[in-house]
Amino acid sequence: MVVNNPEIAGYTKGKTNMCFKATINDRIIYFDIIQGDITKQNVDAIVNAAHESLLGGGGVDGAIHRAAGPSLLEECQTMKEIEPGIRCKIGQAYITKAGNLQAKHVIHTVAPKFIGYKKENNYISINNIDNELENCYINSIKLAIKNNIKTIAFPSLGTGGHSYPIELAAPIAIKSTIEALKENKEIKAVLFICFSKEDYHIYLKNMMDIIFNRGEVKPNKE
Repeated sequence: MVVNNPEIAGYTKGKTNMCFKATINDRIIYFDIIQGDITKQNVDAIVNAAHESLLGGGGVDGAIHRAAGPSLLEECQTMKEIEPGIRCKIGQAYITKAGNLQAKHVIHTVAPKFIGYKKENNYISINNIDNELENCYINSIKLAIKNNIKTIAFPSLGTGGHSYPIELAAPIAIKSTIEALKENKEIKAVLFICFSKEDYHIYLKNMMDIIFNRGEVKPNKE
């Protein structure tokens, strides 16, 4: 069921948004697809498309660090390196405070770079990188649940500098998030924040297909 929920509208900010009310394992979850700025979302946690160093960079990563202020970088610098220059490996997730952001926390995850090719009108990935992208969403949700987070906002992970085709990334994002939410007892709303109008419509199409056509979650009938 598609709803315009006032509680959702109270903490989402974007040019365009569509909210879906669905049931996963007898729990109501709201999914919001938004064209907007992830740094402006007033949620418990936003997810950062981080670099392995966790020290900021371009795109979403740079925007979040700039909006959060120096305290975010300072906290990231305290994290121990797993390998020289690497604090977070691809698919892993770490949580920090959010500095000057409206969100309370930032969950940092590193998306894979796309490896694959285009055949006719379809993108084909290789080397199991789809699984690595799935892990970004699954581990972010697991970490959110562990930290009692009830509202979480994702950017479109991997589709910027890592060149993941949005046509592949959007269904992976939605399906892996839904899968992780099957063990959820905390999260009430998931926001997918899209930078462009084109990305927004691709996410919207995939969400409607997954909820209404494939039966992977039940649309709430209230």
